[in-house]
Amino acid sequence: MAKEPTTPSQTIGPFFHPALDRAGWSDLTSAGARGDRIAVEGRVLDGDGQPCDDALIEMWQANAAGKYAHPDDPQPEDRLDAGFLGFGRALTAGDGRYRFKTIRPGRVPGPGGVLQAPHINLAIFARGLLGRLCTRLYFADERSNGDDPVLASIADPVARRTLLAIPQPAGGEGIVYRFDIVLQGQGETAFFDV
Repeated sequence: MAKEPTTPSQTIGPFFHPALDRAGWSDLTSAGARGDRIAVEGRVLDGDGQPCDDALIEMWQANAAGKYAHPDDPQPEDRLDAGFLGFGRALTAGDGRYRFKTIRPGRVPGPGGVLQAPHINLAIFARGLLGRLCTRLYFADERSNGDDPVLASIADPVARRTLLAIPQPAGGEGIVYRFDIVLQGQGETAFFDV
């Protein structure tokens, strides 16, 4: 029996802006979400420190009560927030910048029922990647970070710090957190193999 040829790998993009740009996808608060409103902004940089101007960032997060809007979340349905979907997308601009408006997520149960620190799950798609990169954003000003089992699983403190979003001086829309994503090289963001 003849062996079928395999298809060579293809890198992702550059097609995000014309194919996936939808107004409002980066604002998770527009339907009246409950909770403390925050903004998350930063830049996506390549291994040379240059901006990635055609990247797509997807975020998933729990609501302010710590419940995901997903049928596999076993927590009681009364913890859902009808005004919060918990998913968004943002595209990078020419200088690599992106921005989300969202709410600060609550703590969710993790392995063994241990509560995880509030976090946002991110997937990054960019030109030159063979697949998505997955990481988490934690809040540098969160006291429960020291108890988080996922953060604790990262032995290197330098790598662990790449997952911390830094609060910026207060603005009119609540706290703004800065979270740069470095795809490789010096200061590379810690990514997860999922």
